[in-house]
Amino acid sequence: KSTGINNFMKKLFKFICSRVFVINFTLATLLIFVILFGTYKWLNGYTNHGETITVPDLKGMKFKELEAFLEGKSFQVKVADSSVFILDKPPGVVIDQDPAPNMNVKEGRTIYVTVTRTVPPQVKIPNLIDVSQRQAEAILASYGLKVGQIIYKPHLAKNAVLSLMYNGAEIKAGADITKGAVIDLVLGDGIGNTEVEVPSLKGLTVDEALFVLQGSSLNPGAMVYDESVEDSAAAKVYRQVPEPGDSIYIKQGEAIDLFFTQTPDKLK
Repeated sequence: KSTGINNFMKKLFKFICSRVFVINFTLATLLIFVILFGTYKWLNGYTNHGETITVPDLKGMKFKELEAFLEGKSFQVKVADSSVFILDKPPGVVIDQDPAPNMNVKEGRTIYVTVTRTVPPQVKIPNLIDVSQRQAEAILASYGLKVGQIIYKPHLAKNAVLSLMYNGAEIKAGADITKGAVIDLVLGDGIGNTEVEVPSLKGLTVDEALFVLQGSSLNPGAMVYDESVEDSAAAKVYRQVPEPGDSIYIKQGEAIDLFFTQTPDKLK
C-alpha cells in the first residue's frame, strides 16, 4: 500500500509540473479573472457606481408641477400620503419628501412625497351659544375652523356668543361644514335694548348703591372718593352721572359714575 501511494504522488507531482497542466491552469486562471473583471465592470456600469445626484427640494410645490420640474433630472416621484389636511396650507402641495432635500442618491431614484388633501374634510359646527369669545375662538381652532368677523348685538351678556354666521347666514350647531371655513361670531355688547329709569343713588353707601344698580341691571362706572373720605364703607354718594330725573332712561348694562364723600354739606 505504501508503495502504491508513493507512485501515485510521484505521478501527480509529475503531472502538475508538466507543460500541459501549467498551460491549462494558466488559461483557466485567466478565464476566471476575465469573467470576474467583466462582471465587476458590468455591475459598475449598471448601478452607476460612484455616480450620485442631489435630491431637489420639492416642499411647497404643487404636485401638478412636479412632473415638469423633474423632467430631465433622472428622478421619479410617487405620492406616499395624500390624506393630510393643514389649515394654513393650500390643497395639493408637497409638505414632506423622502429622500430629504440635498441628499446624494443614485440616478433614477424614486422620491416619495406627502401631499395635502385636495378636498378638505367635513366637520360639525360645535355648540358655542353663551360661550365667551375667547373660549369660542379656541374651540373653533380645535375643529380646524377660522374666526372671521366679530359682530356685536345688544345683549346684557358681554362678549358671550349669541349665534354663528357663515357666508352671511346663521349656521346652527351640528351642521356639516368644510374644515378651514371662516366663521363669524355674533357677540353680546353688554348693554342690551331694554331701557330703565336712572335711579337716584344720592345718600347711599357703596354697598347700597351697588345693590340698587344690580336691581336695575346697571353697572357701576367710575367710583371717585373726595379728600374727606377716611372710611370708604361709610362714605355716601353725593353726585352721580348721569343724574336722576323725570324721563331720564338708559339702557340696561350701561354704567353710572359715582362720587363719594363724608362731608355732610355735600350730602345736603
